[in-house]
Parts: sequence; structure tokens; C-alpha cells
Amino acid sequence: MVAGPLGFGSELIVSMHKSEIMAKISQIGERVTMGMGLEIVSIDLERQRGGWFLRFFIDKPGGVTLEDCQAASKQLGVELDVEDIIPDRYTLEVSSPGLDRPLRTDEDFHRFTGKLAAVHTFEPIQGRRHFVGLLRSLEAGVVTIVDAEGRPWAIPRSAISKARLEVEF
Repeated sequence: MVAGPLGFGSELIVSMHKSEIMAKISQIGERVTMGMGLEIVSIDLERQRGGWFLRFFIDKPGGVTLEDCQAASKQLGVELDVEDIIPDRYTLEVSSPGLDRPLRTDEDFHRFTGKLAAVHTFEPIQGRRHFVGLLRSLEAGVVTIVDAEGRPWAIPRSAISKARLEVEF
């Protein structure tokens, strides 16, 4: 174990304060990306051999470019280094969320109406927990998906455990 501040191992420090560290990383990320016209889709921080791996997935209407990712990476790297939030070495990666982008917010569901999506629920709805189809709407807290047979499925937003876009061919 590597000695960290106060004589504790840095792994222990990070596990004890990971939610606080993630909150600070998120604040910095929001500040940087908003100024660039970008949105954060998700942030992951995980321990790997040789240090930490910090991933930002960013997006914007019309999709992000390589230049967007490079510019965000450069600015995030500067801000994170100045704040010195992660108490060990880390690798920063900034990329697009991909074609199978997660749908996490109400805005995501509205923005991607008409797109093919996969939705998983915590509990079965009419015997199913997995739905794939066109995202029709989000109204009054209910997501409507129309499957390949044309059948609409009304799924309460609160019942959704995971949702993402499907790659369309």
C-alpha cells in the first residue's frame, strides 16, 4: 500500500472519500464543459494498475468531435491538476458516449425521441424487464417505447434501471 496523507494508504483515503472526490470532479467537469457548450453524460473513476483511471463521456447536439474531446481533455486536465483532487496518479480519458449512449435524464429521453432504445426495468412489467423499440415519448413520468411489432409499452420512469440508445443499421 502506498503511503498517502496522514499516513493512510491512498487506496483507503479514496475509498473513504470517493463520493466527495466524485462530487468535486463533477463540479469541475460541469464548469469546464458548460463553458465549451458540452454536456457530461457520465464520469467514471476506477482503480487500475499503476493508479486511477478517470473517464469523462461528453456529448452535444449533433455529436462531439475529436477536437471537442481533445479541448475538453486539455482543460479538464489543467483544472483537475490545479485542484489536486485525486490523491494518486491518474489517467484522464475524455470521449463520446458512443452510438449506444446511455439515457439518464429526462432531457435525454426527450432529445432522443424517435430513436431506437433499449430499456431495462427493476421489476417486470407485464412479465418483461427488457424492452427494445422506438422511443416515442416521455410524458408525466412515463416513457413510451414502440417495439418491432408496433406494440407500445408504457414504462414508468421510476421503474427504469438502465436505458441506452441502440445502434441503428
